[in-house]
Amino acid sequence: MSPASPPAAGRELVVTLSCPDRVGIVHTVTGALLALDLTIVDSQQFGDPSTGEFHLRMHVRSQDGPVSADGQEGLRARLADTLDADVAVHDLAVPHRLLVMVSRQGHCLNDLLFRVRTGQLNVQVTAIVGNHTDLEPDARWHDIPFHHVPVTPQTKPEAEARLREIVAATGTETIALARYMQILSPQVCAEMPGRILNIHHSLLPSFKGASPYRQAHDRGVKVIGATAHYVTADLDEGPIIEQDFRRVDHRMTPEELATTGQELEAMAFSRAVRWHVERRVVLRGRRTIVFD
Repeated sequence: MSPASPPAAGRELVVTLSCPDRVGIVHTVTGALLALDLTIVDSQQFGDPSTGEFHLRMHVRSQDGPVSADGQEGLRARLADTLDADVAVHDLAVPHRLLVMVSRQGHCLNDLLFRVRTGQLNVQVTAIVGNHTDLEPDARWHDIPFHHVPVTPQTKPEAEARLREIVAATGTETIALARYMQILSPQVCAEMPGRILNIHHSLLPSFKGASPYRQAHDRGVKVIGATAHYVTADLDEGPIIEQDFRRVDHRMTPEELATTGQELEAMAFSRAVRWHVERRVVLRGRRTIVFD
């Protein structure tokens, strides 16, 4: 699969911006949009008193034909220079290029693939990478390239080098760890900050290992859930994007708890991926701001 093409001209754009908070930011942004004959479809903003920063996401539409790649870059540069801001402009017509990594559990993968297939996620899955081959038939059914990249402590450097090759060759923008049961090295995490998403059950750190739901059952846990987050070198402690939970009780078996947990994982992960690809998540250090 060839790398991603250069940005094309698009009629609908998402503009995201983070900068020091001050008077007149929205006025400046709307003036730049007016110069390109862009109207606002949706706008959300947040002035963070804890940091003194201002964050904005605008969905805008051209009234006079598609906005060229040069026009998009001109808008980004004008706002960045005027407001001393981190600015990005994204064309909504271009699908986000997502690589999915898996092991043996398919609930999160199949939920994502269903949402892509039915148009709920504006995503092109560039590849599925698995350290086992259990889910290769799912990739084949969806006509997505599957790469078997086994990992052992001895072969981990070679496996991660292969992952880098696949990411580069496919023009992948984001990696989704759909219950991928291997720990990525600090080097890979550092190379792709804010570009790797993970999901885990909320029973951590109390119930570790291969049978967390049996441990939870034995302890009489009353709430279970799932956490979707960005991956950092701190295992399962990256900035949180989304969480979901459900109350449970003594009548549920460990197997029923596990089934409920998988449902929550799939739902929380798909929302996190959707919000990420729609540019609704602002990542600031260990914290996220998520526009609905």
